[in-house]
Amino acid sequence: MGFFDLFKKKSVPAAPAKPAGIEADAAVDVLCAPVSGRAVKMHDVPDPVFSAEMMGKGCAVYPDCDVVYAPIAGTVGVLMPHAMGINTPDGIEVLVHIGVDTVDMNGDGFTSLVAQGDAVKAGDPLVGIDRAKIAAAGHPDCVVVIVTNTADYASVDMLVEPESQVAGGQKVLKVTK
Repeated sequence: MGFFDLFKKKSVPAAPAKPAGIEADAAVDVLCAPVSGRAVKMHDVPDPVFSAEMMGKGCAVYPDCDVVYAPIAGTVGVLMPHAMGINTPDGIEVLVHIGVDTVDMNGDGFTSLVAQGDAVKAGDPLVGIDRAKIAAAGHPDCVVVIVTNTADYASVDMLVEPESQVAGGQKVLKVTK
């Protein structure tokens, strides 16, 4: 390395490209699977707060992919590396939570693809996940989708059979006024 090499601009690696969105079959009252994988009832999520539906009704999907997509259109409210809230124009408040006890990972293994305040449509990429890091940390990697204001609705019903394989973007929850 010569003296003048000290003044050359160092190349900065480019940010990873944002993954493309997926086709989603959502509607104003229908939420889609945020990932492809095995769908389970909330009662089968290995966390007492989720399984007792203390935060609201919903379902979870054990992913077979490494990108989490928006289950419905709205605005990103709360944003943490492992979870985000989406508020729809019609008043549905949705929590997408990646893994169980993954807050302990302090963001390691999660790459946010949106910012707080962003408008998203169903199927837009939200978070990149490193499932190997989640597993190495000893946490289940299920992606939980919860209607946190369940009490405002007559029902929140799972549209797929528990333990069935779902595709990201497939209808999984129906919210009834």
